Amino acid sequence: MTALQRAIAHPVPVPGMRSTSPVAGLDRRSVGAWDVLGQSVAAVAPAAAATTIPVLVAASAGGATLPAVVAATVLALLVSVAVNVFTRRMAATGSLYTFVSRALGPRAGVVTGVAMLVGYAFIAMFALTGAAYYLGLLAERLGVTVPDGRWPGAVIALLAVPLLVVTLGGTRRSTRVALVMESVSVLLIVALVVALLVRTGPPDLGAMTQGGTAPGMVAGTVLALTGFVGFESASTLGVEARRSFSTVPRAVTWTVVVSGLLYVAAVVVQLTAFQALGQDLGASASPVNELSSAFGPAWLAWVLDVAVILSFLACAIASATAMARILFAMGRELVLPARFGHAHPVRQVPTVATRSAVAVIAGPPVVAAGLGLDLRVLMDGLIVVAAAGYLTAYVLVCVAAPVFTRRIGESRAWVTALSWAGAVLISAALVVALAMQAMTVYAGATWLFVTLLVTGTALGWTRLARSPVARGRVGLYDEPTAQDVLGGGP
Repeated sequence: MTALQRAIAHPVPVPGMRSTSPVAGLDRRSVGAWDVLGQSVAAVAPAAAATTIPVLVAASAGGATLPAVVAATVLALLVSVAVNVFTRRMAATGSLYTFVSRALGPRAGVVTGVAMLVGYAFIAMFALTGAAYYLGLLAERLGVTVPDGRWPGAVIALLAVPLLVVTLGGTRRSTRVALVMESVSVLLIVALVVALLVRTGPPDLGAMTQGGTAPGMVAGTVLALTGFVGFESASTLGVEARRSFSTVPRAVTWTVVVSGLLYVAAVVVQLTAFQALGQDLGASASPVNELSSAFGPAWLAWVLDVAVILSFLACAIASATAMARILFAMGRELVLPARFGHAHPVRQVPTVATRSAVAVIAGPPVVAAGLGLDLRVLMDGLIVVAAAGYLTAYVLVCVAAPVFTRRIGESRAWVTALSWAGAVLISAALVVALAMQAMTVYAGATWLFVTLLVTGTALGWTRLARSPVARGRVGLYDEPTAQDVLGGGP
């Protein structure tokens, strides 16, 4: 008998091991690497972003459109470095909320948690609204008469039903459904990009970097950065992922890389195609649809609408999944009522948190659409609030990363430098974004974000002040249990 066989047959007891994990109830170590990657990719929704972000960037950046998208990719990579400082060392369901709590304390953690909840909630609202908007466009293309009145609100409400069913069905179901939907969308968009490139010929990169201004570059970079928000959501599956310390960091990094490459390709092709038509990308109302009509058959626009709808639905699923995990973490820590920390004994998903997340996500857009607000206008307002929430959390995690590594004696100069660079640059992006939007018709969205952040933070801090137990529990993450090691348990 070998030493390993003897250890298995007669394990030596290991004292001091926990009998249960602080996050017990979730389906620990059950989700594979592709599912984890699908969570982050779907939350970013690169297929939908590739069709909507370039025109917004072009309208602000002009000749600096391509450099702005490249700069936004670099900024997202800087944030990913800070996020992965934590994902390589702890498996947490609270994502950046937990990471910042461990480094900067409970109060900073609450600010981050509120910002992330705002980000996930409003990006999911944006996605559901976007899916309804493109369903309307598809119906019109197919010759289906769309009734006036409250139908957009009804469509959003109907889309929320499968969203709830999928997210309550288990982590593997939700991540795989989102992965399949987003993969189909990305393949369709890539096929469209290649087809347009074949028709338009090789791009003139030199012409794409002329005529830009510094203010336009800054504004365009801020807008382009919104195309990456959600890339960190794989970290909400840290507890449920197999080999979490390797699969989650890879998913975070590769989501930024793949999304960035797709955005750059989309911008290059769209700029090239509009130059061939003698038109301005920034002045287009629906650039990809216009290009598909100009360079391809009529059915190509239908395929495009289907791709965008699938991408938006995948984003809603992934964002609801991530939001529920943060609510679960806060409930388990007693920052929120304890029922939010309950997990279904069979499906092993946070049922109360998931139902609450879907209700919060679906309610406002259903009401707004039912009151007659234009879906496109609603989408623009929702993305402003979502982006501000994400950027706030990104600043805090960039500040937290070097503090955390220094505290545990693993400080690295390059990590510190990149994290602080990310903190400074994302802070500037956040200030610019809020200042820009405060001077537009979306000023109300800016003030809504500020109100939600301040109110949520005040309530969280009040809870911490009144509950020493909650204050001591903030920052819980998965820890090995007696059943996880030889000799740890029966």
